[in-house]
Amino acid sequence: MQRILSRSASLRRPCLPQTRTRSSIASVRHHFIVYAPDMTDEGAFARRLSVRPAHLSAAGEQIKTGVFKLAGAMLTPESIASPTADKKMVGSVFVCEAESLQAVRELMESDVYYTSGVWDKEKLVIMPLALATPLPK
Repeated sequence: MQRILSRSASLRRPCLPQTRTRSSIASVRHHFIVYAPDMTDEGAFARRLSVRPAHLSAAGEQIKTGVFKLAGAMLTPESIASPTADKKMVGSVFVCEAESLQAVRELMESDVYYTSGVWDKEKLVIMPLALATPLPK
């Protein structure tokens, strides 16, 4: 009888306390929409253009890591009035995938458009998003 108990005991996995670590748990990622209108003062557009290469480089990294799912500049309605109309950028929009609203906020607040006074900090909106359609691949 003792032998049978020992044998069945060896077939069972030992009960180890389960510890949760950041690496052992798949993080839950949520979708967010970011609306970041530009400042409207006279120098806002020039500031945008002066730091645009740095902004695009940083955004490219966020695209590679999968945080930015969709990103682009908002344009004035006049920008699409004709095929030759000047494209006037007046803000940015993003669809992001991240663990928290705070993580997206920190990312936006570290962006050169935010730190250089391109985006209107008082009008920046970050909201959780429930997608009804799949994101572009």
